[in-house]
Amino acid sequence: MSEKIMPQHLARKAILYVRQSSAWQVANNLESQRLQYAMEAHLRQMGWQNIEVIDEDLGRSAAGGVTRSGFERMVAEVCLGKVGAVCAREVSRFARNSTDWQQLVEVCRIVDTLLIDQEMVYAPRQSNDRLLLGLKGTLNEYEIDLLRHRASEARVQKAKRGELVSHCPVGFIKGGGQVLEKDPDRRIQDAISLVFSKFLELGSARQTSLWFIEHGLSIPSRTLRGETHWRHASYAWIHRVLTHPMYAGAYVYGRKANVTCYEDGVSRQRSRRRSRAEWVSLITGSHEGYVSWEDFERIQAMISSNVLGSGTGSSGAARKGAALLTGMLRCRRCGRMLRVFYKGEKGEFVRYACTVPSMDTREARCIAFSGASVDAPVAAQILHVVKPASIAAAVSAHQQQTVQNQEVVAALRRDLEAAQYRARRAQSQYDAADPANRLVADELERRWNRALQEVQAIELRISEETADSSGPVVASAQEFESLAADLEAVWNDPAADEGIKKRIVRALIQEIVVDVDADTSEVVLVIHWKGGVHTPLRLPRRRKGQHSLQNNRDTVEAVRILARICNDNMIAGVFNRQGMRTVHGNFWSRSLITSLRHHHDIACYSVQRRESEGWMNLSQAATRLGITNRTLRLAIERGEVKAERPIACGPWILNRHHPESEAVVRFAENVRSGRKSPTVPSPLQTSLDLSTT
Repeated sequence: MSEKIMPQHLARKAILYVRQSSAWQVANNLESQRLQYAMEAHLRQMGWQNIEVIDEDLGRSAAGGVTRSGFERMVAEVCLGKVGAVCAREVSRFARNSTDWQQLVEVCRIVDTLLIDQEMVYAPRQSNDRLLLGLKGTLNEYEIDLLRHRASEARVQKAKRGELVSHCPVGFIKGGGQVLEKDPDRRIQDAISLVFSKFLELGSARQTSLWFIEHGLSIPSRTLRGETHWRHASYAWIHRVLTHPMYAGAYVYGRKANVTCYEDGVSRQRSRRRSRAEWVSLITGSHEGYVSWEDFERIQAMISSNVLGSGTGSSGAARKGAALLTGMLRCRRCGRMLRVFYKGEKGEFVRYACTVPSMDTREARCIAFSGASVDAPVAAQILHVVKPASIAAAVSAHQQQTVQNQEVVAALRRDLEAAQYRARRAQSQYDAADPANRLVADELERRWNRALQEVQAIELRISEETADSSGPVVASAQEFESLAADLEAVWNDPAADEGIKKRIVRALIQEIVVDVDADTSEVVLVIHWKGGVHTPLRLPRRRKGQHSLQNNRDTVEAVRILARICNDNMIAGVFNRQGMRTVHGNFWSRSLITSLRHHHDIACYSVQRRESEGWMNLSQAATRLGITNRTLRLAIERGEVKAERPIACGPWILNRHHPESEAVVRFAENVRSGRKSPTVPSPLQTSLDLSTT
C-alpha cells in the first residue's frame, strides 16, 4: 500500500474508468478489456471496498471532439468530493487531449483525490506528482498525434501507389494484390454498361434514371458487408456511377475530406467533396473499366454543362416548356443569361428578359422581348444547317430505335435468368426440407411461390416489350427517310418532343448574344455556332398590342365600329359571345381590347362623343322614332333604314345625322299612322287594266 493513500481517501469511494477508442477495439481487443476490469481487484488490495466501475465510454475516443458521458460523470463526482481515487489501467485512458487531462488533474488537486494506474499512485497536491502527470498528459497527446500522423502518411503513400482499396464500388471485386476486377456476374456488368450507354444517348443523368424507371429495370446495390441486392433505379445511384472514376478504369483516392464543424457547441464530422486538383491519388488505366477515360471525361463535361448557373457559363440541360432558347441567350449589355417567363393558362406565351440588374440594384432591366419573335427564326437557321445530313440522321435514328428495343429486352432476359435461378434454388430448399416439419416447409413453400410469381411477372414484361417492338408503331427505315426529306413538317409537328428540339439547339449552338434596337423595334441576334461561325440576325420585334391581332383587319374594324357605343369591357363580351378568339385561342378581355385600340389609334367610348356624333343603338333609335324595336329591325333588314352591324351577335348602330334620317322619320310617321305601304306607288309596280278583259 502506498504511503500517499490516507484514511480520508479510503473513506470515500473509488472509481474505475474503463474505455476503448473504437467499436472495433471493443469487439476484438477483449484482452485489453479484461486487463482494465482487473484493476478493480488492484483497488481492493489497496484498501477500497466501495468501488464504482464506469465503462459507458467503451468505443469512444479520448482525443477530443467526442462527447464522453462517463468521463463527464466521473469529473462531476470528483468535484462533489465524493471520490477518494480515480483509477485506470493507464492514465491515457482518462484523456488524450490537454483540455480534459488538465481539468481532471486540477479538480483532483483541489478536492484531494488520487489518480491511480497499474504502475503507481499520484497525488496531485504534490508538486512532483503534478509535474509527472503534466508530462504524461503531454506525452499521451503527442503519442496519439504521432500515431495518427504515421497511419495517415502510410495510407497516403499506399494510395499513391494504387494499393489501398478500402471499399469496392458495385460492379468490382478485389482481386489478387489489391487489384480491382470486374464483377463476374454478367447481369451486374450489363446493367452498369447500360447506364453509361443510355447517358451518352440521352445526355442527362435525370433522363437516364427516368428511362430505367419507365422500363422497370433494376440496378445493383452493394451493402457494407459486400452483399449485392437489386432495387429500383434512383437518380442518386445513376449520378454516383456516372461520376465515379473507377468505372473508367482509374484508381482514385481522396475525393472527399472530413471537415470538423461545431453545431450547438458540439463538434461534428461533415464530408466535403474535393476538386480534382485536391485528390490524393488518380491513376488512370489501373484496371479494366466499363468506359474509356476519354468517354468518362466527356460525360463529366456533359454533367457540368447540365447545371444551369454553375459558374461555367453553361446553358444547362434541356428543360420542359415551350421556350426553345432557354439558357442560350446572353444579354449583350450586361453579359448575363436571359431568363424565360411563361404566361397563359398552359404556359403557351414565352417571354425572354434580362432581369438581374433590376433584382440586384433595382435599376431598369436591360432587355425583354417575346419568344415568338426569335424562336421561329432561330429554328429556321437550325433546319437550314442540319438539312444536308438529315437522311443519314434518319437512318441512324432507325438503327438506334431498334437497338433501344433490343437493350430493354436483353436486360429483362437477364433479370429472368436470375429470377429462374432463385426459383430453382427455392425449389431445391423446399425439396430438401422434412415435410413433417411444417413450420419450415410452409416458409420454404412461400419463398418458392414468391420466386415463381417473380418469374411470371418478368416473362409477362418480356412478352409486352416484344409485342410493342414488333407492332406497327415502330417506324420503318423508309418512313424515317421520308420524314427527313421534310424537316420543317417534323419540327413544327405539335406532337414533336420539345426536349429533343432543345437538345439539337444545344448540340449546334454555343450561345446567342442578343440585344434590342429600340429605334427600329428589332431584336438583334448573333448566333455563335459550335464550329466557330457567327450568324447575325435582325428580327422585327412585336410591339405592345400587336400580338394575335396584327393580321386580322375584320377584328380591328369591328372594334372601331363598336367603340362608338360600347366600352372595352362590352366589346370583349360581344366577341366572346360570338365565339371569336385570339390567334392563340384565348378569350378576349378588356385589357386586350384596350391594347388593340391603342395600337390602331382607335378612340375609346365616351358619352360626350356619342351624343355629339349622334350614334345610337337599335333600342335608342326605336324610342326616338316612337316605334317598336322589331319594326325598326325588320326595316333595317329590308334595307329601308341604314344601320351597321359588324358582328352577327353585336348591336345595330345608327346615326341620326345621316342624310337618310329624313326618310327614316317619314317611315316612322307612316308606321304610327297605320299605313304600312308607301303613299306614292313604286315605279316598279304596274297597274292591272281590267277594262280590256
